[in-house]
Amino acid sequence: MAYAGKVEYASERKIRERNKGYYRLAHWPIWIWVFFLAPGPLTFSLFAHGFSRANSAWLAVVLIGTGIAGLWAQLPGVEHKPYILRFDEDKPNPLYRRVCYTFAWNAAVNFALLNLAGLLIAVATGTWMMKQLYHYAYLPICITILTLGAFGKLPRVGPRTKGEGVERRYFYGTVWAVTAAQSVLLILWKALPRGHEDDVIKLAVYIAVLAFMGWLSYRGKLYRTRPILPGDVMVD
Repeated sequence: MAYAGKVEYASERKIRERNKGYYRLAHWPIWIWVFFLAPGPLTFSLFAHGFSRANSAWLAVVLIGTGIAGLWAQLPGVEHKPYILRFDEDKPNPLYRRVCYTFAWNAAVNFALLNLAGLLIAVATGTWMMKQLYHYAYLPICITILTLGAFGKLPRVGPRTKGEGVERRYFYGTVWAVTAAQSVLLILWKALPRGHEDDVIKLAVYIAVLAFMGWLSYRGKLYRTRPILPGDVMVD
């Protein structure tokens, strides 16, 4: 089915020769969060029981690692100047971009799938098994996503940058949908009591938000979800 949503024209966008300091700094917390979430069971423990020494130690490692990478301009958006200027260019996709976006896909997809599975199990059986899911299922999903990334089978993590103008909308569309749905689910988790009817509400709202934000992204109505037509110079 042909795409019928809004598009962007690269020729209408202003060229940026360098990334300003505030722009680079604003992207650093994004990658802190992405890599901080990487050990899923530890992240589950954080939301279930609060900040622990293990969380603090891992956060320190992530801060140091991403800080060094940022100083060396080895994080997407933290480069001294934009890497991608022309979306139909067939140029090498640097290793740091492939690694960062692979872990970003894991942060978006893995948690969304496990939370959905946990809701489905709770509604079907009346039993919450989130701890078991994160303990046994997180790592296999993570390994699968990292393997797909290593072979360049995920959007934005291929060995070449050709197609970036379309692939980036899949990435940002997923981020929009998952972030909104997870945020709403967290609010419902805190606000609603435990019970079958309340679990059904959580599941229904979670799926509805995912679907609605996905539809908005597909239609190009959210930031960075419109395909960029190739052939003209622009900045990612």
